[in-house]
Order: sequence, then structure tokens, then C-alpha cells
Amino acid sequence: MGVILVTSRSFSDGDLDLVARATLAGHRILRGPAHHDLDELRSLLHGADAWIAGTGPVTAAHLAAAPKLKIIARYGVGTEAVDLDAARSRGIPVSNTPGANADAVADHAVGLMLAALRFVPDGDRRVRDGDWGVRRGRELGAATVGIVGFGRIGQGVARRLSGFGCRIVAADPFVPADAVRAAGAEAVGLDALFETADLISLHAPGGQLLVDAARLARMRRGSIVVNTARGDLIDERAVADALRDGMLAAYAADTLDGDTAATDSPLLAPELADRVIVTPHLGAQTTQAVDNMGALSLADVTAVLRGDAPRFPVTAP
Repeated sequence: MGVILVTSRSFSDGDLDLVARATLAGHRILRGPAHHDLDELRSLLHGADAWIAGTGPVTAAHLAAAPKLKIIARYGVGTEAVDLDAARSRGIPVSNTPGANADAVADHAVGLMLAALRFVPDGDRRVRDGDWGVRRGRELGAATVGIVGFGRIGQGVARRLSGFGCRIVAADPFVPADAVRAAGAEAVGLDALFETADLISLHAPGGQLLVDAARLARMRRGSIVVNTARGDLIDERAVADALRDGMLAAYAADTLDGDTAATDSPLLAPELADRVIVTPHLGAQTTQAVDNMGALSLADVTAVLRGDAPRFPVTAP
């Protein structure tokens, strides 16, 4: 029997009873905090054979507190919060769940595009205040949409946009131009994308700054940026300034830099509320995505605990 530490809030919270599935396989589930505070996790890590990890940090100190750990299964795609070198030095494989939430996030990205183009949240607030004045929006089909990062989610966005009739350009140094064209987009460089697109949707890994004052200055006036990837991809103060001077018409995001700790973000300034839409990192929170991420992470954990290799390794010992 193995002890599986789970620090993802939504694990087994969909239609699939993954706790029962783990129990039937002879394992025991322990729950821990999603923020991964080491003081709170230390006693749980000490007895854990496997860790299904949420978005919190997984550091060398966490691994030092887990002498029995045989695998870290990242519940989701991004692994930038995991110290992969520390895991490799300990001989602990790290896996993730590629594609499990791609459709959910792609849906949400297109929803945010439409909400920003048509002022949906602002319209709702004004009607509730008795203001039925109309703000004229723009149609998605008339826009050139730039997709930054053309992996599973970016390509899912392109598929959804094909029905609107908009022009789609995409920048991704790891996807060949012919593959971009086959997926319905034009391959361009990152700077060219920022200069060309009316609406930019970010789907790149975190840990890099893609939207700063210099790139914002090269964008078309009145453009829109949608970010369903990571908060650290943008310079929030530069984006707030661009919203105030009209370079950006709107910013819509599923995350802020620091997420729930970001209550002082310049993008939350009251005077920007009619141009900024922020959702609480719910892009992957559909029943289907939760089931997919949970099932894939549990499958890799149980494989390793019975002596097999994980199906989706990010790094192997």
C-alpha cells in the first residue's frame, strides 16, 4: 500500500471518484494545503510515497522532508514551480497531465475574448445600477487574433476561432511553420505578432516576460490582451498604464501575478474596472478537465508505485 499526498484542491471533485479508485488499488490518500507551505506539509511529506501536487512550489526543501517519495505527479501542465533539478538529483520522476485541461482553457480564452470585445461584465454592472447606456463593441470575426504559444491550448483556441472567420496569427519557436498553417494559423515572429494583432491571447509557459512597455508601445492602438496562462507573462504596471492611455482597450485574464496574493495588483484599480476582466484561475475548472487531470495524475502515481514508468514524464531520474 502506498500513501499518496494530494495538494490539489479539485482532485476527485468531478464525476469520477478517484479517492475510491486509489483505495481499491490499495493506496491511501492524504490531503494537504494547495499553497504547499512547508511547515504545514512537513509531517505529511515525511510519510508520503507519492505526491499529486497542485500549483504551489515544490522545492528542494520539500523533497528533503519526503524521504520515501517515489514520484511527483503535477496536477496540470506547468512545472515551473517544481525544482526539477532537485527531483532529478533525488531520483524522483516528475510527471504532468498534458492536454487534460486544454479544451477547458481554450473555451475560457474565447469566452474572455468575447466578454472583452462586447463589454459583458461592465454592461452587467451598469444595468444593475440602472444604467442602460450602450457601449459599442467589436466583432471577433473582424479581428486579427494573435496566439502566443501554439501548443495544445493555443491550437484549441485556433480551432474555436475558425468558426468566427477572423484572421489568426501564431508565434511559437517550438512549432514548425507548416504545423502552424495546418492548424489554421499564419506563423509569425513574436514581435510581428504584437504589431499585427488586434487581440492577443497568451498561452506560453510562465517564467518569462512577454508583455512589457516596449511591446505594448508597438501594438495597435485599442488592442486587447487575454491571458489564460501565467500572471508573470505580463508587466502589470505597464499594462495598467497602457489601459489608461488607450493603447489597450481591455485586458482579460484568468490570473494575476501572485494569484490570490495579488490583491494590490495595479490592474485591480477601481478606475480600470470597466476595462479589466479577471477570473479566479478557473480556466481549467470544468468537470471534464478536473476528471482528466485527476485520472492522469493518479494513473502515473499508481504506475510508479507498482514499479512501472509514468506515462507522462517531465523529467526522469
